[in-house]
Amino acid sequence: MAGGKGKKVKNENEKELKITEAEVAVHWGEEEYIDPPEEFIRQAYVTDPSFREKFKEENFPECFHIYANLLDWDRYWHTTLDTSNPPFWKWFVGGKLNACYNCVDRHLKKFGNKAAIIWVPEPEDESKRVLTYYDLYYQVNVVASILQSMGLKAGDTVTLYMPMVLELPITMLACARLGIIHSQVFSGFSGHACAERIVDAESKVLITIDGYYRNGKWIDHKKNADLAVNIAAEKGHKVEKVLIWQRFREQYKSESKPVEGRDFLMKDLLKEHRGKKVPYVPMPAEAPLFIMYTSGSTGKPKGCVHSTGGYLAYVAGTCRYMHDIQPEDIHWCMADIGWITGHSYIVYGPLALGATVLIYEGVPTYPDPDRPWRIAERYGVTIFHTAPTAIRLLKKMGSDPSKYDYKFKLMVTVGEPIEPEVWRWYYTAVGKRQAVVLDTWWQTETGGWLCAHLAALEPMKPGSAGPGALGIYPVIYDEHGNEIPPGSGKAGYICIRNPWPGRMLTIWKNPERMVKGYYEKFCKNKESKDWRDWPYMAGDAATCDKRGYFRILGRMDDIINVAGHRLGTKEIESAALTVEGVAEAAVVPRIDELKGHVPDLYISLKEGYEPSPEIAEKVRMAVRNIIGPIATPAHVYIVPDMPKTRSGKIMRRILACISNGRRDFGDISTLLDPNVVEKIWEIVQGEGSITV
Repeated sequence: MAGGKGKKVKNENEKELKITEAEVAVHWGEEEYIDPPEEFIRQAYVTDPSFREKFKEENFPECFHIYANLLDWDRYWHTTLDTSNPPFWKWFVGGKLNACYNCVDRHLKKFGNKAAIIWVPEPEDESKRVLTYYDLYYQVNVVASILQSMGLKAGDTVTLYMPMVLELPITMLACARLGIIHSQVFSGFSGHACAERIVDAESKVLITIDGYYRNGKWIDHKKNADLAVNIAAEKGHKVEKVLIWQRFREQYKSESKPVEGRDFLMKDLLKEHRGKKVPYVPMPAEAPLFIMYTSGSTGKPKGCVHSTGGYLAYVAGTCRYMHDIQPEDIHWCMADIGWITGHSYIVYGPLALGATVLIYEGVPTYPDPDRPWRIAERYGVTIFHTAPTAIRLLKKMGSDPSKYDYKFKLMVTVGEPIEPEVWRWYYTAVGKRQAVVLDTWWQTETGGWLCAHLAALEPMKPGSAGPGALGIYPVIYDEHGNEIPPGSGKAGYICIRNPWPGRMLTIWKNPERMVKGYYEKFCKNKESKDWRDWPYMAGDAATCDKRGYFRILGRMDDIINVAGHRLGTKEIESAALTVEGVAEAAVVPRIDELKGHVPDLYISLKEGYEPSPEIAEKVRMAVRNIIGPIATPAHVYIVPDMPKTRSGKIMRRILACISNGRRDFGDISTLLDPNVVEKIWEIVQGEGSITV
């Protein structure tokens, strides 16, 4: 609606409603609050109800000293928060530290013989590998010596293109030891996608591996790395050296042979540098630690640059005080280190606290959907951390955690909103009603959690990400920057009113993109140096209840406008998942001549359920009954599977193309199963579809 002016429409009772772009109608019902178990409360770090008070706005920004003081500093800072160049905030200015020292060296005296990392290979007949903190220190130093011999120094960039193997965190920490900026590219990305990131980061060195196992198959990764180097060259950027780890130390398994003069096998270099010790380089707190590229489906990759001091303090602090990671815990985050979750809550956050982390090479459903519980039972995992996508998949495949003798004290969900129905399965079946569930909300750009409740002090609420994290002051604005009060039943743009240490420093080589994408819309005064005038816009839609718990509804651009009603996609999908037999749901807009858009709903079924018009009709009625007639899907399509990326993300853009009869899918070769796209097309646009 141009100019944000209201438009009058009539509902079923002929009562006039004013619908504007500034307000999003929210239809999800309220969920119950669930208190944490007494056993968890007794062992938690944070049990004092006044602890959150320390992070109130009146104590900002000095409240974040609590996080920063978890680290060892070579030089203390003189300025907690520098706001002189908004919104490019700098934290702990004047301070110097080293991320590798904080994650490795300083633990040797107390935790030297303790396991730092437990690595579990995907093949079940292959032995695990365990690195103590002494082992990690030794190997990180050797790799740092190798990097030095390649001419790399503080401020240089290196691209890593590696899977979930022990050598990945070793390499990251070796880079951090020298102040080298690392850019890890998710191994499931194509060579072309890796090339784009190499070129943007201007990396002269690529570090990769010959191959790895994924879903029972050997992946020849060196072929993808070669493709990346070749495409980078076509774009005018030369990768001078490629360092190659081997999945099996004494066996090179790629069909792509090393290129003479360019490629170096790490096994040979490790022998040359055996036993070398490399002093760590103290880095300014605001110095870049790594670049993490967002995985947008269109446009140039966006390189989020995270700092050394602010970022490390923030992830260490959230791990200690919100994640409740303690020295005796075994922490398993199933995310890939190629994403920000892996950087923050596998590598840097837990290791900064001297924790033990478990890294699993493969997919959670190989060779069957009970694999995660066998791993948890075998290694005594106490904290479990995964995404709603994985939870839905395990539920769909009939996973049965009750058969295994493990006990989680805390479980995290991350990466996307979780439907209350899925949350309950996670809490009841996976957590056995004994674990606290932390539903977190944050982004690549933010470095760490922005919303989550204090696990021992505040109750859980299915489908809600909780209140703002410690020291985070969220707010919901309408289209025009007016605050939408909690408990109003309205939704809008969730924003963060204040800076925080974990946020990206900038976007690599494109600072204006950060200003335009995250601050321009709601900036109150572009000339102001007061942080209060620069709220951070996350781009997500949310609502807030009277208690201050935020429910994330999905991206604002995932909102479907039906006859003037703006409907969040997650609320429709959540309603569909309440129907017995439905495993996954995805809703997309179909262009409609009368209503502008109508929702098309795609569902896949759990094992043991056959597609039928009856199931489709049940789903249609569930949406109608739970949300209202306006949200009733135009069609309900039962599909064999969803088009997903290799990380499990449903590509709703492709489904929208199919619903609207378009075949401009883009590159689908990187999907988990490219063939499913044509199958869905035939269901929707062909004959014999099961729909209502």
